[in-house]
Amino acid sequence: MIKAVIVMNDQGKPRLVKFYTFQAVEKQQELIRSIYEVLRSRANNVSNFVKMDSLFGPDVRLVYKTFATLYFVFVFDGSENELAVLDLMQVFVGTLDKCFHNVCELDIVFNFNKVHTILDEIILGGQVLETNSSEVVRAVDEISK
Repeated sequence: MIKAVIVMNDQGKPRLVKFYTFQAVEKQQELIRSIYEVLRSRANNVSNFVKMDSLFGPDVRLVYKTFATLYFVFVFDGSENELAVLDLMQVFVGTLDKCFHNVCELDIVFNFNKVHTILDEIILGGQVLETNSSEVVRAVDEISK
């Protein structure tokens, strides 16, 4: 199950936060700060997969990827495959690129409703619904009409 999707800039400011398991707002902020500290301290030549047992509990991992000035972070449990989640992240970023024509941080900030809709078409309740970015774009376009 996907536990959370977080997009933050390279200064640690969250731009998109979606938790699929209940977390109090204070706990969410603490988790985001902790995740940023972990990501900031990692070297460029290490794996993009991080075990997060200390923050989220046993068997929880994090996969992240940096695109321009943004960290895209997916937190998930042992029922998900790490490479599949990395591919899912690529689908999400690719869909954002299709919808915003070369997405940037400002697109996410000023179009947060559309970004949440895109994410909801891909993941709902922590379960992956759609991995075809063309289908997601079509569904988002229909919703926007």
